[in-house]
Amino acid sequence: MMNTISSLPCQRLFWAIVFFSFLIRVAVEEIRYSVFEETKTKYIIGNLSKDLSVDSKGLRYRKARLDYQGEKRYCGIDLESGNIFVLERIDREALCGTTTPCFLHFEFILENPLQLHNVILEVQDVNDNTPAFPKDTIKLEISETVSTGSKFQIARARDLDVGINSVQSYILSPNEHFSVDARSSKDRYVDIVLKSNLDREIEGEFSLLLTAVDGGNSPRSGTVAIQVFVQDVNDNAPRFSQPLYRTRLFENSAPGTSVIKILATDMDEGANGQITYYMNHLSDSTHNLFHIDENSGEISVTGNLDHERASSYEIEIQAEDGGGQTGHCKVQIEIADVNDNAPVITVKSLINPVPENIVVGSEVAILNVKDQDSGENSRVSCSIPMNLPFKLQHSIKNYFTLVTTTLLDREQIAEYNVTIMASDGGTPTLFSTTTMRIQVGDINDNAPAFVLQTYGAYVIENNKPGTSVCSVRAGDPDWRQNGTVLYSLVPSEVNGVPVSSFISINADTGVIHAVRSFDYEQFRNFNVQVVARDNGSPPLSSNVTVSVFITDENDNSPQILYPAPEGKSLMTEMVPKAALSGSLVSKVIAVDADSGQNAWLSYQIVKSTDPGIFSIGLHSGEIRALRDITESDSMKQNLIISVKDNGQPPLSATCSVYLLISDNLAEVPELKDMTYEESNSKLTSYLIIALVSVSTFFLTFIILMVAVRFCHRRKPRLLFDGAVTIPSAYLPPNYAEVEGAGTLRSSYNYDTYLTTGSRTSDFKFITSYNDNTLPSAQTLNKIQNQNDPFEENSFIVASSDSEWLVIVQYDIGC
Repeated sequence: MMNTISSLPCQRLFWAIVFFSFLIRVAVEEIRYSVFEETKTKYIIGNLSKDLSVDSKGLRYRKARLDYQGEKRYCGIDLESGNIFVLERIDREALCGTTTPCFLHFEFILENPLQLHNVILEVQDVNDNTPAFPKDTIKLEISETVSTGSKFQIARARDLDVGINSVQSYILSPNEHFSVDARSSKDRYVDIVLKSNLDREIEGEFSLLLTAVDGGNSPRSGTVAIQVFVQDVNDNAPRFSQPLYRTRLFENSAPGTSVIKILATDMDEGANGQITYYMNHLSDSTHNLFHIDENSGEISVTGNLDHERASSYEIEIQAEDGGGQTGHCKVQIEIADVNDNAPVITVKSLINPVPENIVVGSEVAILNVKDQDSGENSRVSCSIPMNLPFKLQHSIKNYFTLVTTTLLDREQIAEYNVTIMASDGGTPTLFSTTTMRIQVGDINDNAPAFVLQTYGAYVIENNKPGTSVCSVRAGDPDWRQNGTVLYSLVPSEVNGVPVSSFISINADTGVIHAVRSFDYEQFRNFNVQVVARDNGSPPLSSNVTVSVFITDENDNSPQILYPAPEGKSLMTEMVPKAALSGSLVSKVIAVDADSGQNAWLSYQIVKSTDPGIFSIGLHSGEIRALRDITESDSMKQNLIISVKDNGQPPLSATCSVYLLISDNLAEVPELKDMTYEESNSKLTSYLIIALVSVSTFFLTFIILMVAVRFCHRRKPRLLFDGAVTIPSAYLPPNYAEVEGAGTLRSSYNYDTYLTTGSRTSDFKFITSYNDNTLPSAQTLNKIQNQNDPFEENSFIVASSDSEWLVIVQYDIGC
């Protein structure tokens, strides 16, 4: 047990070491290459894929790139092969000056997952610069008393190349007095050695040519002319108090600011002791930044300093006295950083649009935030507003990732403006912001929704095919094709017929059209299901019920059921001569296949034999006597009745009612006079024979029927004089009753009885068998294709003498 416990820290330490070693390998792994400066572009330096063991096929997918922190890129990477190649001209002297070795640092970045590798490129020197002396001509004033072996320092030639390509040797033009010290050529100065004494009286001036030669392949050389003037005495060169001066200067120092004042002394007197200061070997950039006063030795700022371009400068100062002797020193100027650069935000990668079903925690963007300042001034931090479904996570080095924190819904918010604010650690703190417009990509997650739960449409019958019935509309909050709604009908049947043969729907607009003309008398309403389907993948849909109601139009004329139309039968009503005023003589029965007010019927006598005898109920159709019947009234009365409905416009029909004022059957043969004069005379003979035969048969039948009824129940009701019997054969059951409109109830039947009262009351009129008749608010549906009730004809004869009633049905035949 003790051994197990003691081994746990060791195991943890081991795995921690392995883990951190892995992290260092992934995040800080570096690779080195070398290339000569001035190499042509497209030159392949190496292969990153092989050297880093990265699959070259995934470089483009992983958005591989090579970053260099500078104004130029210098090198690039081929995403197909993984080769690193020269992209721009590389000048080692511009990049590193005399510093060796010269390195360029790149960052090789891979995404998905994010990897970072340091690539160090060593820029090797080529011999592309010629040695150059600070001056074209050097004047040496040498006292004639100088002893042989004396050395005179000449500022060495400067070659921007390094190593073997820099200056390797100096050659002095042949002469008898001077030579070059080979050992001094490796130092900062070149010593000219006096080989023999000078004699101003023999020769007071010499012209020498000093040549500096570098060691490159095809060496380069530079020359300077040396004018030697022999003087009497100048044996002291200027001397500085120290060989190296150090100073510190802020990068925001204004031009004219004093940097440092140096001082050299010369023990000579007169012109030999007068010192002049120079700055040697200044590059173009340094030459414009600093200036030294030739007389005072004070160095001042002349340009704009920038710590981010150069953090320090080293200046070589030369002090020259009047005799041409010089002294040298160096001034090292450190440029202190000022927080004058705000952080720079660069969007390296961005998914746009972002699918609304993206998993929480997914990467949306990769940002790089850098500050060109140094130290604490370059420490950066990033933030975004709190009310967004995103957050920033610090990745590696100066990289941040933007990830989702909640689920997105394009139908609620379709676009986000994410403002990223970066701040540095300087004083005062500098800020920078950038705004990313992130759109939310739509997915088909909403089904179309109809505006109404149900739709009702009213169409008047006899409509034209193609008439617009109604319009349905469904909305889908999705975008583009996911929100494009198409409409269709659910296949179904109406009375056994496909619904598509009745209506159609416009797939784009949702407008429903009638395919054919509707007939209210066939059917009055039907339902249809409409489907709204979007164009998403997979598509979503929803249904709604549309109820189509057919409204009635006055397209049916009244149909007269009783009396039968002329030509089908001869129907004559007998009116007792003693009929009193108000007596019911007959009843016109008519129906209308329409409904509502289109079926409200009104009756009117258009023409009559004697206008003052009879009247008809406006809405009942009952014909009554206006006054008592007299002997002077004509026996034969003909009434022409008009039946009109209440539609717009109204439709009407007419019929003729024949009335016979008579009290006995002996006058019945005279009925032939009420028919057309040209009727066949044989018809009367046949009629009489038929009447006699039928009367005998029915008399017995009626007596039996009356006896049976009197035994079971007795419900006679006396009618006033002139009551009439209407046979049920003329009352088809396929019409609806409209109360007070003259339309007959389907159960309106009549019974006949022998008279029991005085001779003036010939009939007993019995009410309907069905007491439960329909009220005026209800209707009975019309049954189609019934037999025409007028195919058989009836003739009714009543007699008070023999107290029997005969109902004869016959076929006229012609």
